Amino acid sequence: MARPVSSPVALEHIDIEPGYIPTARDLGLRDDLCVGRQSGGRNAGLERLNSFLTHRGKRYQREMSSPLEGAVACSRLSPYLAWGALSMREVAQATEKQRRRLPPHAKDWRKSLRSFSGRLHWHCHFIQKLEDEPRIEFENLHRLYNGLRPKAPDAELLAAWSKGETGYPFLDACMRSLQATGWLNFRMRAMVMATASYHLWLDWRAPGAHLARMFTDYEPGIHWNQVQMQSGTTGINTVRIYNPVKQGYDQDPKGVFIRTWVPELSQVADQHIHEPWNAQNAKQFLGKLYPESVFDHLAAAKAARERVWGVRRSAEFRTEARAIAAKHASRKTRRNAREVARAPQDQKQLDLPLGDQ
Repeated sequence: MARPVSSPVALEHIDIEPGYIPTARDLGLRDDLCVGRQSGGRNAGLERLNSFLTHRGKRYQREMSSPLEGAVACSRLSPYLAWGALSMREVAQATEKQRRRLPPHAKDWRKSLRSFSGRLHWHCHFIQKLEDEPRIEFENLHRLYNGLRPKAPDAELLAAWSKGETGYPFLDACMRSLQATGWLNFRMRAMVMATASYHLWLDWRAPGAHLARMFTDYEPGIHWNQVQMQSGTTGINTVRIYNPVKQGYDQDPKGVFIRTWVPELSQVADQHIHEPWNAQNAKQFLGKLYPESVFDHLAAAKAARERVWGVRRSAEFRTEARAIAAKHASRKTRRNAREVARAPQDQKQLDLPLGDQ
């Protein structure tokens, strides 16, 4: 990453008449509904990089978990890295150069750039995982999870989740925002995938493929690793069952994000925006303007935890988990992974309140 960034030698100009270039409609492709997608191209990528390092990124560490504030505070460089408009090397070098320029008192900036730099490292780490083991895209990394979930997804549940019609406002807002913008901040990506895998008990392949089609910044190495991590099938990562209600209260306390993407809830008072079924006028809109919930998040989380940990308790599970950790875990997480592999069960995980995340 420290090597100088040099421009490639330009190709010689070729004088050619391409003729008529067919449009998406000519090819029978559906209209792109992603009206808020980021603009492509190198110039747009350079603008995003400069604006992040000079002003947008100051509150990155504090605001990156919020889908509303994170849309501005996050770098938004992922599409340009995924499509090659920017190189990882030039982003890493620009970040380090800006970090050295910071005055001693710029604590917020220092924390944010340190955090951002760490995520650039993770970017490369996960891409390397896929290169080392391409089957991650198609098979459970830990084979003892084979057959845990039905391979054929429940079509109705998958559709409700994909369209943002599950009856859980914050989850639905995230899925609708993704469809309209092609982007979602990392924490919310983790939540929507975990909800599909744990609460709806869908095999990760179908929800993962839907998200891959939605993300403008789809990067296979990062995507499929994260899909499996948030589905609990790697065998070496902590089982995180995100509570879609609690996440709403934590990341969108005033319901601004929900009201932006779920206008059907305009009749709901602020105190009930995260749990509209508790509103006095719930009968006026639930099942009519807005769907009733398609799952019970607490009961579903309890059932999922018991099923997943039923697999993780065995000696056979721990043997394979050690091998996976030796090959794929980072130096920092390898120690944690070894602890998971050694323990017959993580009682702390089992004791957590249901839907704790």
